[in-house]
Amino acid sequence: MRSTGSFYDVLGEDGQHYNCRVRGKMRLDDIRETNPVAVGDWVIIDTEHSVGSIVEILPRRNHMLRQSVKKTGHAHALAANIDQLIVIATLAFPRTSLGFIDRALISAEAFGIPQVVVFNKKDLLNDEGMEIFGYLKQLYSKIDVGCSLISALDEEQARIKEILQDKTSLITGHSGVGKSTLLNRISPLISQSTGIVSDFSKKGTHTTTFAEMFQLDEKTFVIDTPGIKEWGIVAMSSGELSDYFPEMRVLRQYCKFQSRCVHINEPHCAIRDAVEAGSIAPSRYESYVSILSGSDNRR
Repeated sequence: MRSTGSFYDVLGEDGQHYNCRVRGKMRLDDIRETNPVAVGDWVIIDTEHSVGSIVEILPRRNHMLRQSVKKTGHAHALAANIDQLIVIATLAFPRTSLGFIDRALISAEAFGIPQVVVFNKKDLLNDEGMEIFGYLKQLYSKIDVGCSLISALDEEQARIKEILQDKTSLITGHSGVGKSTLLNRISPLISQSTGIVSDFSKKGTHTTTFAEMFQLDEKTFVIDTPGIKEWGIVAMSSGELSDYFPEMRVLRQYCKFQSRCVHINEPHCAIRDAVEAGSIAPSRYESYVSILSGSDNRR
């Protein structure tokens, strides 16, 4: 349910919570992840002593990874065994970059995890902001990504609860987008710290410091994650990257060089033709090019 680095809060089949550590020999395994056990993992524990031991990690159905910011060549598992990714974004104060959203979406797409984008702080949007949301809703709906607009300060939690119901959901987003405020309003069992957004930098302060799973009812779990500044892509080759953009995946077979086409300078590229024709959004293609080039994509 929660990982703080050395200790793990494990929910047992008996409904009790156990404070556990990872058994030493497990750390010697060749794991290319900074955290050998992630929130959402199913594990076998030994409770013989006052502090339990995680003795085995059961096979994962899926997981969400991002590049480790501390250890080169390693990934950081945000969560495992999840049913959907929910990206909390804002169009004002602070503005979430489309590059960040797209990176999160394709990371989930790589593992076949459905995605939803929830734009928060509706109360701060003017007419132009509402028009931008309308455009983005149309853009993401075309690739089967759910898209909603809410204000966590208003009584609009019923819509979010409906999205979460009977699923294990991973919630992510930049600091300051209102993740913690929204979660606190969803359930009285959740009491996450909330921060403020700087008037100068238009960026939020980190209030959640580690991933934590909350149980809303017998079948509904929600995982909160620390605010993420940049989403580093893990282990995607140039040849497979376009497969995780649904609108590109259906077209790449029509490229002259098919699997060898990376959709940059190759002749008779169906994807670049689609961008020029307007059937692939320029912002999505820009995200693709930015990821392919390995840049930060901070736009």
